[in-house]
Amino acid sequence: MRLAAQAISVAKRLSDVSLMLEPGTITAICGPNGAGKSTLLETLAGLLEPDSGAALLDGEPLAAMTPRTRGQKIGYLPQAHEIAWDVPVRSLVALGRMPHGDSDPAPVAASLAALDLQSFAERRAQSLSGGETARVLLARVLAGEPAWILADEPLAALDLAHQLALLRHLRSAAKAGAGVVLVLHDLALAMNHADRVVVLDKGRVAADGGCENALATEVVERVWGVTARWIGEPGQRALVTF
Repeated sequence: MRLAAQAISVAKRLSDVSLMLEPGTITAICGPNGAGKSTLLETLAGLLEPDSGAALLDGEPLAAMTPRTRGQKIGYLPQAHEIAWDVPVRSLVALGRMPHGDSDPAPVAASLAALDLQSFAERRAQSLSGGETARVLLARVLAGEPAWILADEPLAALDLAHQLALLRHLRSAAKAGAGVVLVLHDLALAMNHADRVVVLDKGRVAADGGCENALATEVVERVWGVTARWIGEPGQRALVTF
């Protein structure tokens, strides 16, 4: 089930962006502030209608799908981590089952376990810290068992241990056949954990491909405007800027 952007343009945010995203892989979307990363993710989730072009799932425009059908296939985590209702964490995570019209406890329990939230299950959602809230909202996405997981800066509020645990879980989801698309500001995390990196700059695709090529030092210097050097072995890269 391929997810695609077909010549997508959004006024002042994206210009003629075309991508074909493959299931079973982790794709990182990177770029400076204002590059269009969140806009692209919203468009791929079917939540933002582009001014021109289309987002497609297996060749079908997302705009032609009902919200329920789209919600069964695509799970989206926005950058803002807000919880409107002070319900128990388990109940909040179970909302991820709404597109399926059931309250199957198995995927809810699995997503709580995957994000180390079992001990939080009966706590009130609005009593959580920022990092805990981020994990709970991602667990809600995972409980829906979507074919595509789209997450905007999912690691930003997490400590190092939970970052690595989440990345391991997303890798497991990709190995099971899901497509994973992450907006990431941390280029080292993208380099070490993604299969593919799409670099946006001023609303356009500046680089796209394997991590070593898409995040080559000349790309980092051209797009981010800093002198940089990668050190370390593949899979354990660190970016030094100066």
